[in-house]
Amino acid sequence: MDKARKLTGREKAFYGLGAVGKDMVYMLSASYVLYYFQDIMGVSAALMGVILLAARVFDAFNDPIMGVIVAKTRTRWGKFRPWMFLGTLTNAIVLYLMFAAPPTLDGGGLIAYAAISYILWGVTYTMMDIPFWSMIPAFTEGGREREGLTTLARSCSGVGSALVTIFTMLLVHALGNAFGHGSSPREVERIGFQVFALIVAVLFVIFIAITCLAVREKSTVDMETAGVGQMFHALVSNDQAMCVVVTIVLVNSALYITSNLVLYFFKYDFGGSSWYQSYTGFNMVAGAAQILAMMVLYPLLRRFASSIRIFYISLSMSMLGYLVLFGIASLGQNHLALLLIPGILIMAASGMNNVLTTIFLANTVDYGQLVKGRRDESVIFSMQTFVVKLASGLAAFIASLALQVFHLSSAATSATDQSVDFSAGVSMASKMGLRMVMTLIPMAGLLLAFFWFRKRYILTDAKLEEISEQLREKEQV
Repeated sequence: MDKARKLTGREKAFYGLGAVGKDMVYMLSASYVLYYFQDIMGVSAALMGVILLAARVFDAFNDPIMGVIVAKTRTRWGKFRPWMFLGTLTNAIVLYLMFAAPPTLDGGGLIAYAAISYILWGVTYTMMDIPFWSMIPAFTEGGREREGLTTLARSCSGVGSALVTIFTMLLVHALGNAFGHGSSPREVERIGFQVFALIVAVLFVIFIAITCLAVREKSTVDMETAGVGQMFHALVSNDQAMCVVVTIVLVNSALYITSNLVLYFFKYDFGGSSWYQSYTGFNMVAGAAQILAMMVLYPLLRRFASSIRIFYISLSMSMLGYLVLFGIASLGQNHLALLLIPGILIMAASGMNNVLTTIFLANTVDYGQLVKGRRDESVIFSMQTFVVKLASGLAAFIASLALQVFHLSSAATSATDQSVDFSAGVSMASKMGLRMVMTLIPMAGLLLAFFWFRKRYILTDAKLEEISEQLREKEQV
């Protein structure tokens, strides 16, 4: 690609299209693999928790290894696109197979199938995800062009995630009923997930193929990679990075615990034969609140308050949302309109936290340069991926243990009537346990994050300006 040529609108659009497909696949796996294997296929929740935690931790360590492999690749098609397309193709196949477990499997065979398919899914997703984001410097000139494309791609990723979050259960039931006439609710969902996963996998391959054909990388581009050792060294030697990383783990774990369990809440507590429609409506409104908070609410608040103050506001919003959710659920209220109130508060706070934690992490780069004499930008941001995956693994493990303790799959495996109200077969003790785990434990995590961050984070706007001035003075010497 000619260095003087700017990106065309077509190239930007097709790169964004790849981001939509990529995050559709990620969200389908991240949000529904536990439900599929535990609630539909009957794998022990505790075993699924161990599988998910182990696979996520392995995947987090696998990221830097894949980065090194991509960086050393040299082909006529470039270093990024071959891995991106190969990873997409294999990941799409594994995704379909993961949600197409043979119904005749049980016991150890089913557990092995779940573990192997999920680990392979993580490995193949990393194979395409690392080159997808690392490719940006290979066809942009930096500055506003690179920043603008990154923002566009992140927004498109959010669209892909939102589409799957909102419509999965609605389409699973529609497809399951279309291809599984007269089946039990469990069989309807099993067939629905298999067909839906196939559709998502095919779209994924098409979208990324278009991206690979439309976007041409430069013949030579350096790719800076960070190993696991570098990440931990940067963390230990930069106390502000340590502060932010722990905060990210706590905040994301709180949200992921709830997101893993909210599907079970609607099915086994909120109840009703069309519970999945209420779940869809809840996700639609909450997802819109998250996106609007990132794009509108945060910039508006930033005009009047510092990032740190906004972070405290978002934590307070989230904790208030959890408290209201616990109160509404504990009173046995099953009106969707009431549940939308805490949903909006929690997800709007989550949207702002996504922006804020990235900003705080970026601030630690300048701080590290001042105290250590070098910038660890690539290492710091590689660490963000690592800790987010670690948080999702921990949250999935906690959610799985809760499902095991409260026996929240028995109704699904025994029901034969498609119009059944699953909540009728669940004890009040199990419902209360679910409510407490999905609200009180996240609240405790957010409260811990608040005190940890308030005590240790020192990079105020004034402090950052002071650091910038000191760095400018050093450059002039």
